[in-house]
Amino acid sequence: MNRAYLDKLFTVVLAGVLAGLALAAAALPAALVFGLGVKNLMPYTALPEALKTPQPAQRSNLYANDGRTLITSFYVEDRVDVPVAEVAPVMRDAIVAAEDVRFYEHHGVDVRGVARAFTANRREGTRQGASTLTMQYVRNALAGDPRLTEEQRAAATEITVGRKIREMRYALTLERQVGKDEILGRYLNIAYFGAGAYGIAAASKRYFSTTPERLTLAQAALLAGLVRSPADDPINGDADAAVQRRAYVLDRMVETGRVNVADAEAAKATELVLKPNTTPNDCAAVPADHNDWGFFCDWFTQWWNAQPAFGENVDERQRTLRRGGWKIVSSLDPDVQAKASEQVREIYPETIARAAPTAVVQPGTGRVLAMAVNRTYGTAANPAGQQNFPNTVNQLVAGGGGITGYQAGSTFKLFALLAALESGLPLDTEFDAPRVYVTQYPVGAGPASCGGRWCPENANTYWMDGDRDMWDAFGRSVNTYFAWLTERVGADRVVEMAQRLGIVFRAPADARMAREGAKSWGPFTLGVSATTPLDLAGAYAAVAAEGTWCRPTPVTSITDPAGRTVAAGNTDCRQVLDTEVARAAADASRCPVGDQSMYRRCDGGTAEELAPGLRRPVAGKTGSSERNATETVVAFTPQLSVATIAANPDDPRDAVGGGVQKRQIAAVGRILAWSLRDEPVRDFVPPGQAVAFQHTSPRTGN
Repeated sequence: MNRAYLDKLFTVVLAGVLAGLALAAAALPAALVFGLGVKNLMPYTALPEALKTPQPAQRSNLYANDGRTLITSFYVEDRVDVPVAEVAPVMRDAIVAAEDVRFYEHHGVDVRGVARAFTANRREGTRQGASTLTMQYVRNALAGDPRLTEEQRAAATEITVGRKIREMRYALTLERQVGKDEILGRYLNIAYFGAGAYGIAAASKRYFSTTPERLTLAQAALLAGLVRSPADDPINGDADAAVQRRAYVLDRMVETGRVNVADAEAAKATELVLKPNTTPNDCAAVPADHNDWGFFCDWFTQWWNAQPAFGENVDERQRTLRRGGWKIVSSLDPDVQAKASEQVREIYPETIARAAPTAVVQPGTGRVLAMAVNRTYGTAANPAGQQNFPNTVNQLVAGGGGITGYQAGSTFKLFALLAALESGLPLDTEFDAPRVYVTQYPVGAGPASCGGRWCPENANTYWMDGDRDMWDAFGRSVNTYFAWLTERVGADRVVEMAQRLGIVFRAPADARMAREGAKSWGPFTLGVSATTPLDLAGAYAAVAAEGTWCRPTPVTSITDPAGRTVAAGNTDCRQVLDTEVARAAADASRCPVGDQSMYRRCDGGTAEELAPGLRRPVAGKTGSSERNATETVVAFTPQLSVATIAANPDDPRDAVGGGVQKRQIAAVGRILAWSLRDEPVRDFVPPGQAVAFQHTSPRTGN
């Protein structure tokens, strides 16, 4: 359409616009009609971003690590864009017949339709509109642009003359720059079809459990009819009205020559058969038979909310997630998750108030393969005083949201071991460990206080006391040896080592002590600080990866709707230990679990039954907090790290007792065996003789 033609028809067009707004033309002053001027109907020279590069809200999908198994989706509008070529021709024809029969003849503004609407509205007092399919798309695109504020989106749909004029000018410009089929495709992707389905892909799935390219004539006509009247959707609304709208669309398709009479009549006679299919939304909607995925999903949302790449604050990041159309391939391995959940329930069934949160982490990447706990993920009511039993959505495995974690006992001796090795002490550093060792560290009154000084004692005098080196002191978990070792290297260096390997102090008292009193925090070595299985598995994974610590991550990749990979999904790894230090620590860590060090120096361990059952090189550590309030087991190979903590999240006074540790050891061994069943057997790289037997300057090489 050229400019001269528009000039001649300006008065009719504008009057039709006003009629389409359901404003009585006779009630409008003539000055308003003619005072706007012809220039107001000329196309814009530039389009807003919402029309140049449309970004309608799309659902984001979270998949397991195979990229196919859907964990859940996140959305405010259930929509996934599809190319117009992947929409069945009958659907394209049906929407044109229903909404704009002259779509392929006009240039964005249908003058003939405007004149018809103006005449009808003036003579009959009706509210017949004149919006073309292109104009409808413009309105929807502006109203749904996630880059706009709520106020800007509201302005795009306000009932005013100015808004209608804007729509017409944008429509004229859009059709100069974009082809008809592209506009039709955009319209089909943005239209609302009722029942929570936005766009043709979601609608095809919602009503018929199919895809847009497989829609039949009867299905296409029904969906096309819902655009004008989404409240009549046949799932929640008026099925009879929807069928009547289907007949209307079919008649229009016959009138326009898009379908012959016989096919239209056959489609009208087709019984309405729905196959409703809902799209899960958020973590509470994980598949019912995989309820245990909910805890991983919940941790994923915590992770997402902490990523600056997705917004300046949590609210912005959530909007980005729920409107951005991301494909998120997570690190969750369904097979490993299933085995971990099974074994956690061997430690404690779901009927027990005590919990056994467990994490499985991949060394060298930080990818979390499983997060399991003997709880139901959900918000159903619990007995009085039981916030987390048997139902919870609290993060018992990873911490956060009020969960500070649990004491992990002697597993923290790893950090004293690493700090000592890094300071230049070798693995064969000897000390005649007494039953009780009085340190320089001040403590309050308690069983481990000797005149106000921290004085830990060994749990088993016969088995632990005496001349020890790092290998058998770590294997037998000799408290007094590690209290002495902590004094030699400095408690603050032990605390710093833990932080370097990803231990987060979530409890305010722990955070304050780490910040202000680390030099005097000798008991830290024996695991008095709260931690989580995820932090612990990640720390030991750094030793397994020869000193490379990777921030635990729930994702393998993130791609935007255009298929572009987002950097936020990359692993975050860094070398935090000298390689020889890490190798030496791994060598000593073979002693607790019944394996043998490269130098044949292991002599007893607290979990000696683990290695024989696994039949591959393995390392790890056990830990018991005071009075056996909690029990912890960590085990790792070069390919996998597993940590589990037995505790009562609702009652720290409920001591779980030492007996549970046997079940933990067996469970961790079975998780490792199952997860690595198809993986090659890999051994740890032996440490050099210098780190094993020689005092050196600090070892901070790489």
